[in-house]
Amino acid sequence: MESIFHEKQEGSLCAQHCLNNLLQGEYFSPVELSSIAHQLDEEERMRMAEGGVTSEDYRTFLQQPSGNMDDSGFFSIQVISNALKVWGLELILFNSPEYQRLRIDPINERSFICNYKEHWFTVRKLGKQWFNLNSLLTGPELISDTYLALFLAQLQQEGYSIFVVKGDLPDCEADQLLQMIRVQQMHRPKLIGEELAQLKEQRVHKTDLERVLETNDGSGMLDEDEEDLQRALALSRQEIDMEDEEADLRRAIQLSMQGSSRNISQDIPQTSGTNLTSEELRKRREAYFEKQQQKQQQQQQQQQEDLSGQSSHPCERPTTSSGALGSDLGDAMSEEDMLQAAVTMSLETVRNDLKTEGKNNTFTK
Repeated sequence: MESIFHEKQEGSLCAQHCLNNLLQGEYFSPVELSSIAHQLDEEERMRMAEGGVTSEDYRTFLQQPSGNMDDSGFFSIQVISNALKVWGLELILFNSPEYQRLRIDPINERSFICNYKEHWFTVRKLGKQWFNLNSLLTGPELISDTYLALFLAQLQQEGYSIFVVKGDLPDCEADQLLQMIRVQQMHRPKLIGEELAQLKEQRVHKTDLERVLETNDGSGMLDEDEEDLQRALALSRQEIDMEDEEADLRRAIQLSMQGSSRNISQDIPQTSGTNLTSEELRKRREAYFEKQQQKQQQQQQQQQEDLSGQSSHPCERPTTSSGALGSDLGDAMSEEDMLQAAVTMSLETVRNDLKTEGKNNTFTK
């Protein structure tokens, strides 16, 4: 529909838009229509003067404003009719008895001009399809042949005056193009006021959203959902770290046992002492993880006690005894000692087995 000429509403110049949309081009300007209106006013004044320039009717006529135009840009039906006469076009009232007696189907006409109060717009056939070229719409509105008669009847019920345009309209590009193709319209155009209101509402929502985002970024505050998410991620990371520590310890013990076995496998087969060492290592590993859990519980309990102590004595600074500090250092060292002890114990078992086997060989010889 890009080839269809469609002037959108500007001020109260709907008569100008109606004529240009009908003729499919910028044929009339406000200045030209004003000139026609002044000419009509002068013709009416001359007719009134025939009754005498000193008559009461003539003086009253001179004091009244023009009936053909006003300062807002409105033009009367007489101005529109005279403007169309330049192109050899004539307006006939649609619901007049003279036209109704002709019994012409609306789809066999070429165009209509519709008026309600001070608003004018055109309904025109371009090619083989009808279009509502109302300047208050965001674009041309496609009207089917079956809907045209109902559309005109609806306008009449709403108080519109409808005029049939008789005569040959000037050629236009849209009419020639739509003679060859038919168009389809997926979305009907909106009224300009509705579109502006919708755009304004979207801008308001966007501004409110940006303001909320700026407030959150500036203060560094998170809402409850974000805080819950952050806590869940922190707990997940803690669990992953604990699993990684357990896996590292398990791999270290396994590697130490594999390394010891490889060193002695060429000369001496494994003995029952190796199985005992593995069982003892498993028990010690379980004891290690139980101690880790107890340590975490003690730390949480200590944190709760510190918080309760700070709330009851807000001015006192917390102190740490040398014994407690030593205990924490001992716990911290026990994690590394546990791993070293496990490796050392595995190696000691192998050495004892080697010594025992060497003695047995000596006695046998």
